[in-house]
Amino acid sequence: TTLFVRVGTDAGIFGWGEAFGFKIVEATKCALDTVVAPLCIGHDAADIRGLWTMLQKKLHNFGRGGPVMFAIAGVDIALWDIAAKAAGKPLHALLGTCGRSRVRAYASLLRYGQAALVRRMTGEAVARGYTEIKLHEVDAECVAAARAAAPLPIPLTLDVNCHFADVAETAAFADSVRALGGIRWIEEPMWPPEDIRAMAAAQAQCGIAIAAGENCGSVDDFARMLEARAVAVVQPSVTKIGLTGLLDVAAAAREHGVETVPHCPYYGPGLLATLHFLAAADAEQPLEFYYADLDAPPYPEIIPQNGCVA
Repeated sequence: TTLFVRVGTDAGIFGWGEAFGFKIVEATKCALDTVVAPLCIGHDAADIRGLWTMLQKKLHNFGRGGPVMFAIAGVDIALWDIAAKAAGKPLHALLGTCGRSRVRAYASLLRYGQAALVRRMTGEAVARGYTEIKLHEVDAECVAAARAAAPLPIPLTLDVNCHFADVAETAAFADSVRALGGIRWIEEPMWPPEDIRAMAAAQAQCGIAIAAGENCGSVDDFARMLEARAVAVVQPSVTKIGLTGLLDVAAAAREHGVETVPHCPYYGPGLLATLHFLAAADAEQPLEFYYADLDAPPYPEIIPQNGCVA
């Protein structure tokens, strides 16, 4: 479940955004309807950063992450859509100069928890042309099964969803999979995700890059993570911090020599906004694409073909 956000202007231009949902979608919709949308009425649609900043300042008592910020993100994405339509240009032309006509995608697999199933699904993704695979497995046997189905040089990224309790457990997991080769990063390794000190220790000790960011609720959260040298890859989620926030995080990451590879398990305008960001970005990075076949995907034309979105 997700929340699509439609914003209209007095010039008759409408834009679409997406606010983070899943099981909290009703709370996000309530925040949008009751506190965020009323503050937007009458604001200059072209002043995207101004509105993004004003909303956060006025509503900061409701939290710097969560449903209110998700609602702000949805409006922000819609305003960028409006800006592109008003300019008569594709969104990526407003975000940067690279203008890639093709963006690589990686298959973001579900957590299966069974080595045989992991091997089968990984092999299927490779057969469809994906040249990078994300797993959500926490067992080294399952990771080895994926490597058997996706031989080097195909990179594997490992999103463990804050599974490990501490740095020692994270390091032990890294040791158990390192010999497989081609492990690009371990993502969101420990609980709680806000323990930046522990994340920095894991980054220093594991010998495999640490990636994080989907649990960051604001640009400031990323700033603290970057200053602590806690990650090699930041993963801002556009439906949580908006496209304006994503651009700010990418700029800060660049200053720290850290890669930006957005978190993007979405099918709606959040996916489109992330795609356009990657098409414009200075450094080429892949688009996360949930590996699931929907009966009615919102944008079937951007389902990856041979591992790319064209």
